[in-house]
Amino acid sequence: MDKNSLIGFGLIGAILIAWTYYSSPSEAELQQLQMQQDSVLAAEVKTNKEEDKNAVEAQTAKFEAIASDSLATAKKDSLIGTALDEKYGRFASAATGTNEYIRLENEKMILTLSTMGGRPVSVQLKEHKNYNGTDLYLFTEDSSAFSFDFMSQNRKLNTAELFFKADKNNAVAKGDKTNGKVSLKLMSAPGEYIEFVYSISGNSYDVDYKVNFVGLNDLVTDNRDGLNLYWQLYAPSHEKGFENEDRRSSIFFKPVEENRDFISEASPERVDLETNLEWIAFKQQYFSVAVIADQPFKAANGYLETQKGIENGSYTKNMIMSVGVPINATTNSIGMQFFFGPNEYELLVEREMDGILDLGWGLFGWVSKWFVMPLFNLLAKMDVSYGIIILLLTLLIKAILSPLTYKSYLSGAKMRVLKPEIEELNKKLKDADPMKKQQETMALYKKAGANPMAGCLPMVLQMPILYAMFMLFPASIKLRGESFLWAEDLSTYDSVYDLPFNIPLYGDHISLFTIFMAFSMFFYTRSNMSSGTMGGGGEMQAQQMKIMMYFMPVMLLVWFNNYSAGLSYYYLCANLTSIGQNWAFRKFLVNDEEVHAMVQENKKKPVKKSKFAARLEKMAKEKGVDLPKK
Repeated sequence: MDKNSLIGFGLIGAILIAWTYYSSPSEAELQQLQMQQDSVLAAEVKTNKEEDKNAVEAQTAKFEAIASDSLATAKKDSLIGTALDEKYGRFASAATGTNEYIRLENEKMILTLSTMGGRPVSVQLKEHKNYNGTDLYLFTEDSSAFSFDFMSQNRKLNTAELFFKADKNNAVAKGDKTNGKVSLKLMSAPGEYIEFVYSISGNSYDVDYKVNFVGLNDLVTDNRDGLNLYWQLYAPSHEKGFENEDRRSSIFFKPVEENRDFISEASPERVDLETNLEWIAFKQQYFSVAVIADQPFKAANGYLETQKGIENGSYTKNMIMSVGVPINATTNSIGMQFFFGPNEYELLVEREMDGILDLGWGLFGWVSKWFVMPLFNLLAKMDVSYGIIILLLTLLIKAILSPLTYKSYLSGAKMRVLKPEIEELNKKLKDADPMKKQQETMALYKKAGANPMAGCLPMVLQMPILYAMFMLFPASIKLRGESFLWAEDLSTYDSVYDLPFNIPLYGDHISLFTIFMAFSMFFYTRSNMSSGTMGGGGEMQAQQMKIMMYFMPVMLLVWFNNYSAGLSYYYLCANLTSIGQNWAFRKFLVNDEEVHAMVQENKKKPVKKSKFAARLEKMAKEKGVDLPKK
């Protein structure tokens, strides 16, 4: 570093020292600054003290408010507790709680129970589905109610308002020998409670139900006339044909020592009970919810009621029962059984509830029960489609009736060969008294050995069978879900085309089986007219038969469009079989020339007067009509 640089750095240092000395405060200024700082610090301390004081006061106020709220809540809880004690008495502690669900399950169903009211809230059948493939529930929590009314310490209580305690979460039964059981207790005090016990066995649609009164002898005494059971449910729609399902849903019941009775399916109705009941069933088309009493339900102040459901909606009918339930004085308990299952004839017979199946009245019901159903069940054991089973059933019934059918056809053939003579007789007696004309005609028939009523005999005999089929097919759960050809479900209508509008009486779809059945009826009637099996008679009867030939198929087309496809298919098979029989008789068994020769030979034989002819002659004599000379 040179001399000039050293001199420069020295001058800069001197200037900095001189500036520092000149700019530093005096002692008086330092004292004044210290006083200002002390004043600011004192103000801050004062402010902090005031803030701390305010915070303490706010916290104190908060604690006082909390204490006040706690006192108010305690007072409120005390008032609520007093109100619950006043309303529910010994069961006040059960008036509050948490709702829990318990499942009772076997291979057939899942029964769900609720601790709120200790009631069944839903039943799902595992082996069945709704027509659209969804799970099938007989009822659900939102669409049902189940409760007992009872007296306790001069209070009328309802179990639906109280919480029960369950002994387990779920119970499962498998196999015929296992048993699942759930106990729900409505507690009053230690050792004092009302207990609902639900028991289920494997492979069963039954649930045993028992109500036990433990340590509550005074309550049993207060309810010596029994408890009131109220059960209400909206019946869910399970089938495609809502109208048919609704038409076959109602309440059925069995009065003691009387035949089963029911509320009409046609319209809503309330029935005030006059007789004690053995069982009550909420019946739908293919499924039922029923309760069977160990001791008969009491009729006093009881009623059964059906109300209209939601048309073409989720529910068919609203069904309600309100009945008295007696307490067994010996065991201090109530016993009953629930049935949650399909309307299978065999299952219902086991429970003496087969009366809920409408198989027809009088003779028709007898034919259904003892003839058609055994044949159908026998054929159903075959491992083939139900469409084939219906065809075999048709052929079997036609084979059984074939001797009478042949006799009818032969009589019709005689009428046919006599037709020219009948027409000639009618021309001859066109101005004669109708009674005389009738007598002459009957005399000709009798000489020829022809019976105009013989053609009606097979039809008369088939009527009970046709009606039995009409009642059986829509009621038989065996057809439910069974497909055949284009029909997805033989238990309901087969729709090959859905219309964008509804036609009154006909519906909003087209059933192909019904169309084929109507056409077969037309050709069957035509076949009978050509064969003469529809009876003799003159031109007027022929005109009437011609009208019927066109009118009946149209009416059947309208009536059966919404009915079971299996039913239309059966009538189709029956008509085609009858047409085939007529063709076979005419082709191979009955020759018109031989029949004509037989008729002429019969005319030569002496005629024995029948009771019918005697009655006609008597009527003619009473009217002063001259009898034909023999």
